Amino acid sequence: MSLDANNSNVETNGEETISKNFIEHEIDKDLSEGVYDHVVTRFPPEPNGYLHIGHAKSIVLNSQTAEKYNGKFNLRFDDTNPTKEDIEYVDSIMEDVRWITGDLDMEAVYYASDYFDKMYEFAIELIKKGKAYVCDLSADEIREYRGTLTEPGKDSPYRNRSVEENLSLFEQMKNGDFTDGSHVLRAKIDMASPNMNMRDPVIYRIAHMTHHNLGDKWCIYPMYDYAHPIEDALEGVTHSLCTLEFEDHRPLYNWVVENIGFEVPPRQIEFAKLYLTNVVTGKRYIKKLVEDGIVDGWDDPRLVTIAALRRRGYTPEAIREFINLSGISKSNSSSDIAMLEYCIREDLKLKKARMMAVLNPIKLVITNYPENEIEYLDVDNNRENPDMGVRKVPFGRELYIEREDFMIEPPRKYFRLFPGNEVRLMNAYFVKCEGYDTDEDGNVTTVYATYDPETKSGNGFEGRKVKGTIHWVACETAKRVTVRLYENLVDEEKGVYDEDGNVNVNPNSLTILENAYVEPKLFDAEKGESFQFVRNGFFCVDTKDSTDEEKVFNRIVPLKSSYRPAKK
Repeated sequence: MSLDANNSNVETNGEETISKNFIEHEIDKDLSEGVYDHVVTRFPPEPNGYLHIGHAKSIVLNSQTAEKYNGKFNLRFDDTNPTKEDIEYVDSIMEDVRWITGDLDMEAVYYASDYFDKMYEFAIELIKKGKAYVCDLSADEIREYRGTLTEPGKDSPYRNRSVEENLSLFEQMKNGDFTDGSHVLRAKIDMASPNMNMRDPVIYRIAHMTHHNLGDKWCIYPMYDYAHPIEDALEGVTHSLCTLEFEDHRPLYNWVVENIGFEVPPRQIEFAKLYLTNVVTGKRYIKKLVEDGIVDGWDDPRLVTIAALRRRGYTPEAIREFINLSGISKSNSSSDIAMLEYCIREDLKLKKARMMAVLNPIKLVITNYPENEIEYLDVDNNRENPDMGVRKVPFGRELYIEREDFMIEPPRKYFRLFPGNEVRLMNAYFVKCEGYDTDEDGNVTTVYATYDPETKSGNGFEGRKVKGTIHWVACETAKRVTVRLYENLVDEEKGVYDEDGNVNVNPNSLTILENAYVEPKLFDAEKGESFQFVRNGFFCVDTKDSTDEEKVFNRIVPLKSSYRPAKK
């Protein structure tokens, strides 16, 4: 047995090598010792914002773990804080999880609020056992009484109330007889515990708020650390996989399920979060970017929310592969955004047609080509995947080519069009530059060339060679579209945040090209459909702003990167 780069043990079973992460080894141990006879996992988001790429790690880990063990995966909304929650976030999370997993059993979707009646009953049981009490201290006083990391806390003056008094006060809390913040229910554990989370934590607070799911039924709400283990236990979750910041909360998790008395309590196991360099994931920062109009919503393609990645054209397969490459460990580390871009390139390169689109056009006129004639050339949809077949692309006397594919005075080793030079038009003919026009500012407006009809692509021409090949679209049949080119939202040289906590926004994070031209088949593409634009990268039809009359294409990712995955 050895340890690989992803902190996974590699076992050899005969000739088969099986790689398992540390969580799977713990699950194997639990199953072999009869602690559990099956596996149930869950993803428990709070519906107070949109999910981001970091949440995808938990979704993928929990869903794939359940799948590996032929178990069950639950989506559960931890809706215990109505002050921040909204049905908009519930809907977006549902869509995100369904998209990433590829299959979401609607019977396995739960809400913490489904269990509020049971949580209340369990709280009463804890009071009757002398394990919980109503406290009148304010939030600031509770904080003061809690002590510090080096000094123990001191008991609340209300800690030794009788069971009867606590039951009466707790019922009054439930009935709305007290104002917000005036009373809380606390677990009675140990004010001298070295773990601050065990110093009589608050498990219920008063909040006269309308709940998105239950309306005004409740005015007291359970705290997350109390509610979460109960939710897991009631749903039969066996392994509660959560991120490292909950490691110090595990003793409280165990205290709750043990003192309530669940026969087969769930087990909490922590793993490291997924951190990406030079991206914005904090909800309050994203919210401010949205409110300030710097991005056009939580799904702006420059963000790394799951909704934004989906809109930009990322696939769930690419995100799952990225999570798997990043690995599962107990040590915090950061992944480069270039690795995510690598994963989407690898996923798309054999699946998507390679189409011609000219993003910054100038006109090329082939002076000796017949006027008013359009011929249709055979073009491979994807040369690396012959199974994708061929399509017919219209060709004519006047074409659009990329402005960068012509220079009046080119540098050395420039092999595209310039006066007197010959290049191949991709899938078409050799053309030779004979001249050009400029406007009053010296900008090239039209390039003139002649073509050699003997050099038609596919005719087996074995004559002279050319070093350059450029792509094109026929002016007569091309369709104008808007293209959006994205760079990192963050100015990497300045870092993610400035000294005031604002995002250092890259001023070049979005470039809009409103006069790009594409071959006609691209104009018929559906929202969300993606392609490779020859030499320009992978693009998809924007799902938000694109219409039948005005197509908008988002660049998913450029074609090349210096990133290469580590060899195993």
